[in-house]
This record gives sequence, structure tokens and C-alpha cells, in this order.
Amino acid sequence: MEQHELFDLPELDRQKTKEAVEEAFVKYRMYKYLHFEDREASITSPFKDVVVKSSGTSDKTSDAAIYNADMKEYQKRFCDRLERVVKRLPSLEQFLIEKRYMERDADYVTDLKMYNFVFQPPISAKFYYKLQRNAFYKIALAMDFV
Repeated sequence: MEQHELFDLPELDRQKTKEAVEEAFVKYRMYKYLHFEDREASITSPFKDVVVKSSGTSDKTSDAAIYNADMKEYQKRFCDRLERVVKRLPSLEQFLIEKRYMERDADYVTDLKMYNFVFQPPISAKFYYKLQRNAFYKIALAMDFV
């Protein structure tokens, strides 16, 4: 009896889970398909009439370079991790997530279009939302959104 309790999956708030996963896919599409704008250090300093006391030196060029490298690496790791999680889903859930949330034009794809036209043959709305809910649950657990 005790062993069974160890393997119980957590109960998630469906609405919060859905919002967290959809937000992750918005972030994914931004990172994946939009060009990252590098920060650049200014080469001229603004005129200041005030003496600034500083306990250390500030190298704006290296700060910008570090930020650019770190942000690009973060974005790449985030996208790779989410793609690996989706690849482990069952085939129908994976298909739904890739077509609805991961493609470049996913902002223009609606749930109605998905279950009536993208799935061939079309599937019922009830079955579609069950697939979506199950996929979101698995993604939320794998990505630690809980």
C-alpha cells in the first residue's frame, strides 16, 4: 500500500498548468524564430558634472559580451530542453503540440482548425482537448512548472 502512494502523480491546477505551458511555448517561439539582438557597449561616456566615486571598475564591453553569450546559451538550452520533452510524448500528443504550439506560424493556428483540418481524419473536440490536457500535464511535470 505504501509503495503505491510513492508513485502517485501530483494533482495540478489545470488552468495554471495550461497558462504556464502556453507561456513556455510563446517564449520558445520567440527564442527559436526571432533574432536575438546583441547588446552593445556605448563608446562615449555621457557628460557628468558630478564626481562619481566607484569602488571598482566597470567594463561595459565585457558586461555586454557576457550578457550576449549567456542569453544566447540560455535560449538555446531552453529550446533544446522543451524539444526533448515534446519528442518523448506519445505520437498524437507530440503531433498536436508541434503543429499547434511549436511551428513558426503557431500564433495563427486555432484549436478549431487543429481538430477539424490538421488532424486527418478530423477528431472530436472532446478527444482533442483530452490529448492537449494530457500533453500539458506531462510537459509541466518534465519542465518543473509545478
